This record gives sequence, structure tokens and C-alpha cells, in this order.
Amino acid sequence: MGELAKVREMIKKKSSGKMSQTMKKKCEPYLYLLPTIVLMLLLLIIPICMVVRYSFFDNVIIKKDPVFVGLKNYVMILSDKTFFVAVKNTLFFVGASVVMHMLLGMLFAILLNTSYIGINMKAFFRVIYVLPWMFTASVIAILWKMMMNPNGIINYLLQIANLTSSQIEWLGSRNFALFSVTLINIWAGYPFYMVSILAGLQGIPTDLYEASAIDGANAVQQFFRITIPQLKPIIISLLMLDFVWTIQQFALIWMTTGGGPINATEMISTFIYKRGFSKYQYSQASASAVILLVVCSVIAVFYVRHQRERD
Repeated sequence: MGELAKVREMIKKKSSGKMSQTMKKKCEPYLYLLPTIVLMLLLLIIPICMVVRYSFFDNVIIKKDPVFVGLKNYVMILSDKTFFVAVKNTLFFVGASVVMHMLLGMLFAILLNTSYIGINMKAFFRVIYVLPWMFTASVIAILWKMMMNPNGIINYLLQIANLTSSQIEWLGSRNFALFSVTLINIWAGYPFYMVSILAGLQGIPTDLYEASAIDGANAVQQFFRITIPQLKPIIISLLMLDFVWTIQQFALIWMTTGGGPINATEMISTFIYKRGFSKYQYSQASASAVILLVVCSVIAVFYVRHQRERD
């Protein structure tokens, strides 16, 4: 009986040892992820929950005991004319920026991938084309404000070419301000597309082009039937990421026009900032931020699904 008891204890120890090793293996990955999870919880999840909560109360932060008002802040935001002006400007800004980012990025990537340009020239043009990506938003804003000044180089060149007889207020005119900040954002953002598409182009097997050339396909047919289908996963990912990044653009707008003149360049991001930190209506600012969060979350869901399908 004593020997049987010893055998049973040994079996229990072995089984418990195996279970502890199995648990250790299962928990070990989560231990490595723990610092990231804690940071995301403190810097992302908790602030988002706080903003969502604020949007349902009557002007938090300023009032010591804010009152729950339900959807009142959302109704006030959605009935605000300035908010709809901001939405309209944002749609134009985002739409034009994303489309032109794609077109310019594709064009420059194809130029850099062609065999008609030498290696040294390709290296030179790569440096030139990628320069806007290296500048911070503040540098870009200062640079373009100087160039778009009524006495700046852009008006000077237009007057030399006899395209205008007067000095244009590019950033100070309601007729040109939105177009001007969109142009600046296009210039600042296309290198991301260029680099990504260039990497995709260099990953397309040359055998596909050689086989299609034998079948009689010309350059245009090769582009639409080989290049675009091969780049489709990259293009879709770029479009969704750029949409989310551009709709949240704040620094460039704030440092060039501040949303003016007279709301001509008011974006959702600048609207939220002004409502919170200029008018101190934090609950309405939170409601606006939640609306923007919902839009970006929808795009994020499509992006994650696309990545899963791609994998």
C-alpha cells in the first residue's frame, strides 16, 4: 500500500508539473505583451472611454457636478451650421488629397521603376521626391506660408508668366484658402504612396510582362491588366490609411489658416479644437470627437478585414 501511494504521488507531481509548464507556455506571450497592453489601456482605451462619457454630460470639466443630458450634445452639434461647413470642407480636403496622393505616388513610382533612367539619376530623383515626407508639419506650414504670401515666390512667378496681374491672397482669401491648404497637403503626403507603390512594383515578377508582350499586349494593357491587379492589395490599404490620417489632419490647417478666413478652411479637427479650447464647450467637443471616431472606426474595420483576406 505504501508503494502504491508513492507511485500515485509521483504521478500527481508529474501531471502537476506538466500542467504548470503548459500554463507557463500559454501565459508567457501575454507577459511580453503586458507593457504594451498597459500603455494602450492608459493612453488609448481610458481616454476614449472618458471622451465618450463626457459627450453625454452637460459641459464637463468646467462644471463641478455635470448633469447627464443624453444625446443633447449630439443634437446640438448636428444642428450647428459651422459643423456642416467643417464636414463639407473636410470631404473636399480628404477626397482631393487621397485621389491626388494616389495619382502622384503612382506616377513617380513608375518613373523611378522604369529602366530608361540610370541608377544615379534614380537615386537623385528619389531624394527629391521623398523630401516632403522628411519635413515636419510646422516646417511645411512655414515654408508654404512664405511661398503663398502675397509678396511670395508663387505670385512673383505667376506675374512673370502674365497669368495674373494682381497679388493673390492664397491663404487669406475665401476663394483660394481651401484649395491652397489642400494643395499643401497633397505635396506633403504623396511620398508615402510613392515609396509603398515603388516597393510593390519591384515585387511584380518580370515574367508576367514578358509573357504579355509575347501575346501582343502594349504598355497600357500591361498597366491595367498586370500592374494594377498586382498592386490592388497595396492600393486599397493605402487608400484606407490615408483617409483616416487625412480626416484627422490638424497641425497643417491650424498653422496655415487656423480654419479661416471665416470658416473657409474649417475642418472637423479644427472645429473640435475650437469648440473645446476656445469656447470651452468640452461636452460638445467630445461629441464631435466621438462622431469622428465612429467614422474612422468604420474605415478601420474595413482595413482589418482587408488585411485578413490578404493574409
